[in-house]
Amino acid sequence: MERAAELSKTAALVALEDSFGAHNYHPLDVVIERAEGVWVWDVDGSKYLDCLAAYSAVNQGHCHPAIVQALVDQSRRVALTSRAFRNDQLGPFYQELTQLTGYERVLPMNTGAEAVETAIKAARKWAYKVKGVPDGEAEIIVFSDNFHGRTTTIVGFSTDDQYKDGFGPFTPGFRIVPYGDAAAAEQAVTPTTAAILVEPIQGEAGIVIPPDGFLRRLRQICDAENCLLLVDEIQSGLGRTGKMWAYEHEEIRPDLVIMGKALSGGLYPVSAIVADDQVMGLFQPGDHGSTYGGNPVAAAVARTALRVLVEERMVENSARLGAYAIERLQAIDSPYVAEVRGRGLWVGIELDRSAGGARRFCEALREMGVLCKETHDHVIRVAPPLVITRDELDWAIERIERALTGP
Repeated sequence: MERAAELSKTAALVALEDSFGAHNYHPLDVVIERAEGVWVWDVDGSKYLDCLAAYSAVNQGHCHPAIVQALVDQSRRVALTSRAFRNDQLGPFYQELTQLTGYERVLPMNTGAEAVETAIKAARKWAYKVKGVPDGEAEIIVFSDNFHGRTTTIVGFSTDDQYKDGFGPFTPGFRIVPYGDAAAAEQAVTPTTAAILVEPIQGEAGIVIPPDGFLRRLRQICDAENCLLLVDEIQSGLGRTGKMWAYEHEEIRPDLVIMGKALSGGLYPVSAIVADDQVMGLFQPGDHGSTYGGNPVAAAVARTALRVLVEERMVENSARLGAYAIERLQAIDSPYVAEVRGRGLWVGIELDRSAGGARRFCEALREMGVLCKETHDHVIRVAPPLVITRDELDWAIERIERALTGP
């Protein structure tokens, strides 16, 4: 402890994490103690503009006062009943989410990975009970470079070797095809195909946007082959791409939508799937559940998170400032930049392999007061909360340009 006292607060807390925690993350060495809107402050008093937004979980901005108030108020009334009893927040949450999405039913969970697992269960149950696939033979088509979560089932159909290393054996029933290749997906369909599971934009892969028409073609394939289209909007949904849902850019309607992260504005784990009765009506009491899923705090927080997203026109702000940010970032003349791509306030700056990786640029930006994070070594992700202003965005872009054009 004497040694820790000699260090800065940041260094001391980093040392504690490294000494006592599992080393399953490689964070930047900034220790945040408070946050508001797009800004965060570390334990040594430095201020930063957050350009990660907790991987899109904080679309509504850090500590949005209305969402915080909902969390506090509901926690004082009743926090958890389990689903053995009903609570006064769940029904209104269901109603409001179905009105927002246009689907008939909601199934709530806690984390994004849980919601993906729920979608997999729903698709398989539909395949057996409705489509008539022989028991135990249902397959789901997924895509290379996908990221749907960290459970053993989900990492089993990842194409990232690290995500799978040491965690097998894995659940069968998944067929992997190249992302963006609708023809390959069509060729992979068999009579036992239950569903196609896709991210409309791949976030963890580096903000990878598929070819125009890709989702529309998947919708056509699912219609023709009698299988479900499952869209994972955990990162891309709730305004991140400049529309409420990223699939809206191609004007399709999936059979099931998976959501999480910003569903609670970053204040509480809340996730869900939405679908119509043909899928959701197959669940019977005892088939699936969660002690915390749909608890009163989660429902109250999510209701408020959705309300402020709409009332404060954050989706429109993402569309307007996102187009502006992409144009400005694409205009940066840097020998390190191979490509800038994005949609809404979700941008990937892919670096040339000669740049030495994205980590050093993220560390340089931290020193300038901007927090970004590398993904897949060579991409800088830029994804601020959707409440960001034009002036704040300019402030961040000026520093990103300086980092990319400096020595």
